[in-house]
Amino acid sequence: MLCFIYVLNFLDRQLLSILAKPIQESLQITDGQLGRIGGLYFALFYCLISIPVGWLADKTNRIKVISVACALWSAATVACGLAQSYPQLVIARMTVGIGEAGGVPPSYAVISDYFPPSRRGTALGIFNLGPPIGAALGIAFGASIAAAYSWRAAFIVLGGVGVAAAAALYLIVREPRRGGLDRAEGAPEVAYKAAGFLETLKMFFSRKVLVLAALAGGATQFVTYGVGNFTVLFLQREKGMALEDVALWYAMVVLFAMGGGIVVSGWVIDKYVRYWRAGYALIPAATLTLSIPFYIGFVWAPDWPMALALLTAPTFLNYFYLSSAVALVQEEVAPNQRVMSGALLLLGMNLIGLGLGPTYVGAASDYFRADYPQHSLQMALYTLVPFYLIAIGLFIWLGQIFRRDAANQREILT
Repeated sequence: MLCFIYVLNFLDRQLLSILAKPIQESLQITDGQLGRIGGLYFALFYCLISIPVGWLADKTNRIKVISVACALWSAATVACGLAQSYPQLVIARMTVGIGEAGGVPPSYAVISDYFPPSRRGTALGIFNLGPPIGAALGIAFGASIAAAYSWRAAFIVLGGVGVAAAAALYLIVREPRRGGLDRAEGAPEVAYKAAGFLETLKMFFSRKVLVLAALAGGATQFVTYGVGNFTVLFLQREKGMALEDVALWYAMVVLFAMGGGIVVSGWVIDKYVRYWRAGYALIPAATLTLSIPFYIGFVWAPDWPMALALLTAPTFLNYFYLSSAVALVQEEVAPNQRVMSGALLLLGMNLIGLGLGPTYVGAASDYFRADYPQHSLQMALYTLVPFYLIAIGLFIWLGQIFRRDAANQREILT
């Protein structure tokens, strides 16, 4: 059920990028404006509201928080479909961000209290199928509804589904006991008092491992959100892909490649980090390195079938960081600090990735338009390659910390 709510979360978030071309034509907005509304404006509210929401959820019923948040972002999605100008669309998208801030961090904590540590990587990997399924359904249904009726109808219909799902979540899912599965078998149960806001904030930013996980994830998301928010527009405008083809073929790539990457990454994390904690960092570093040549090929490809085929590999490999970062943070903090710690992780990742990635690509496309009027987005997407290298470097740095800690532990034991 939480995965389904996450599907709707990501579906509503991705509709703007999926329907970018008809929205641009209807409201007369530039690539730069599109990048800001899908990136900076959305992320500011999404990230900053997530901190007080995380603190509230750590002290109250997390299922109620998620239900109210889902109802809010779904109603705001309907409002996006009713917008008649760019400022109205900005306000509606900001409201979507406010609502979505209450969706993911409480869900991380609820799942961590439903599954023991040995199964959390896989469980969180299944939950993190929300983005690929949501993106794929958004592409399939959003593009199909827009092609048959209008882009406005897609926002209204899919937002309405979310309002109904919010009520269903509240009725179906029970609030689990906090930290109930963290103690060893036979150990006495520990009563966790509510964690203080400043206490959790100080703990998170004093732990280099947690901060590096957020920064490395943010650098990765700079690439994934920067590309993701403009892929459909790029395929349509510069590769000649029709909206009907987007609804079928691109949806399949997102569903199976991104979904496969997230599921496989959860399984890999569970399998290896039991005895190799550096795997939390070095596994994402390796997959991002493998992704780079395929990404360059995708941007270079002369037509959309070749571009889409080459995009499959980066779509699979780019998302290994997600299950790794989430599982690492949930393992490293106390049960009564999990929601806010998850919110702080998302704050770091999304302010960098979601806030700056699409904003940067849109601005770069506007910059290149004078010299490359037919291929401005292609040039902008090429400039994301150095950010791959930054993300890889940060993950390697994190891996070195784990390896040094493991070496120190061996010295103490011997």
